[in-house]
Amino acid sequence: MNAPGEPDLREVDPEIFGLIEAEDRRQRDSLRLIASENYASKAVLQATGTSLTNKYAEGYPGRRYYEGMECVDPIETLAIDRAKELFGAEHANVQPYSGSPANLAVLLGLCDPGDTIMGLSLPAGGHLTHGWKVSATGIYYNAVQYGVRQSDHRIDMDQLRDLAREHKPKLIWCGHSAYPRLLDFAAFAEIAAEVGAYLAADIAHIAGLVAGGVHPSPVPHADAVTTTTHKTLRGPRGGLILCKEAHAAAIDKAVFPGLQGGPHNHSTAAKAVAFREALQPSFKVYAAQIVANARALGEALMGRGYSLVTGGTDNHLLLVDLTPQGVGARKVARDLNRCGIELNANSVPFDTRSPFDPSGLRVGLASLTSRGLLEKDMPGVAEFMDDAIQGSIKAGKKRIPSALAEALGAKIREFLGDFPAPGL
Repeated sequence: MNAPGEPDLREVDPEIFGLIEAEDRRQRDSLRLIASENYASKAVLQATGTSLTNKYAEGYPGRRYYEGMECVDPIETLAIDRAKELFGAEHANVQPYSGSPANLAVLLGLCDPGDTIMGLSLPAGGHLTHGWKVSATGIYYNAVQYGVRQSDHRIDMDQLRDLAREHKPKLIWCGHSAYPRLLDFAAFAEIAAEVGAYLAADIAHIAGLVAGGVHPSPVPHADAVTTTTHKTLRGPRGGLILCKEAHAAAIDKAVFPGLQGGPHNHSTAAKAVAFREALQPSFKVYAAQIVANARALGEALMGRGYSLVTGGTDNHLLLVDLTPQGVGARKVARDLNRCGIELNANSVPFDTRSPFDPSGLRVGLASLTSRGLLEKDMPGVAEFMDDAIQGSIKAGKKRIPSALAEALGAKIREFLGDFPAPGL
């Protein structure tokens, strides 16, 4: 609460206040299809913006380097207990600032610099922090990348097994940032066990689907599991590590003091709120609806002549391949944004175009599902996308015509009028 006479944000910094208000409007008025984004609830947002941001709390509950932990320790303990219950994990660390630091902590805790690690390559749908060459995980570790089959763009488990036998990695990552199919964690675990490697599962994109029971869980199979707490989990920006009890001390030491100082207590509280929300029966309905919406939108887009990587989806995302249209996705994505359709350009497997202007559009359904859209609404979303894509293609190297962008934007705002944006 403000002190008597203390001015609020509007008075202190009207420029920042105005930009935040504009972002609120943008999030209300846009078809938000970025696969890594969602709407946090009002309760999560309220927890994030509290006095907990004022408090330092280096260490762990009951073992802190500061006094004044009477409230912070119970908050972090609640977050830990709820995370363990939600995912059925033996141990949870809720302190990572985000997913990338969580992945680094797993490597620091289980491996030594220079050890061989394996991960899905970035062009095949993997993540930077699974050993890609420009990431610290590819600079400080000997990273070997596996990929997908050219025939169907599914993860090539035979290649993974052959590479693992050849390189004897210390750790194998399974997880992705742009792969639309289920992950067979048991099969990954079998290969890891054969070569004596740790198995680390990065479920940043699918954590909400795992929690909701519509995607298999890696927890019974993996030594460590990392995730962000936003995306499909619908919490605050942050990270989480789950692991076997045998690795708890090493993982905790890697997070603090290995990589981080004091945790962000306001984010910890918001994570606890999000975990509580995800433990409710309604969250299972939400998770199932995400998958149903993604499949329905994929079918609607294919019905309009678009090609999807792997021919569809099992999770929350689609990867639209614009190779048949003969255009780069970067310009198309920017034109769609001008129409109120927010997504991102993304490489497709075996892409012949530059990563800076790839062939794919990555589409995620978590945000629209949070607004209450159902399968029956997906043909309308596909129509908006198609109109904007075709308008962008017809415009050539020029921007999509302003008249078309404004007309589509108005239709989208009207369409979204029946679906309130959570938290805003």
